[in-house]
Amino acid sequence: MEDLKKTIRSFTHVSDSDMEFGLQFYKNEVYKKGSFLIQPDQYMYNFYFLKQGCVSYYTIEEGTTRVMEFFTEGYFFTDLYPYIEEIPSESYLEALEDTIVYAISKTDVQKVFDYSHALERFGRLSMQKTFVINFQRINQLRNLSNQERYLQLLEKRPTLFQRVPQYLIASYLGLTPVGLSKIRKRLSQK
Repeated sequence: MEDLKKTIRSFTHVSDSDMEFGLQFYKNEVYKKGSFLIQPDQYMYNFYFLKQGCVSYYTIEEGTTRVMEFFTEGYFFTDLYPYIEEIPSESYLEALEDTIVYAISKTDVQKVFDYSHALERFGRLSMQKTFVINFQRINQLRNLSNQERYLQLLEKRPTLFQRVPQYLIASYLGLTPVGLSKIRKRLSQK
């Protein structure tokens, strides 16, 4: 769990005793490629830290897959709205590769936050980071051209292109697979 400790401490200082208390609640879970952490109409009880693998976060609207995010090593994630509101999910979290996560239940998160101000601070700061990432993503979809979104993803997360099927990359970028193919062809001719 050294990777989890390091990531938590990247947000704020946490004493060894507080860290030990908090880490006892994380459970190691393994998901095979193609299996789901959550599907529509299920409740989201856990918050996850991705140790190894890749998870796609998406919905299906009118038969079309709409990818909202890809989570890879070092990410904290959940289906946030259903997690907070304790309502059924409308989304999928699917392992795109064999995946290992550390899961902590919402009940245990509350125990940890009640026990440690530093870990509660970590929770707040990590949640803020999640909101910022979501806000940036919305702005990218609204304000950048298709090609600019593609180039930005290629620059910031190049390994996704080797790990994720192209049709899912296209969906994430707000494109069709044909549209993504045209952008790639156009850029390769420059």
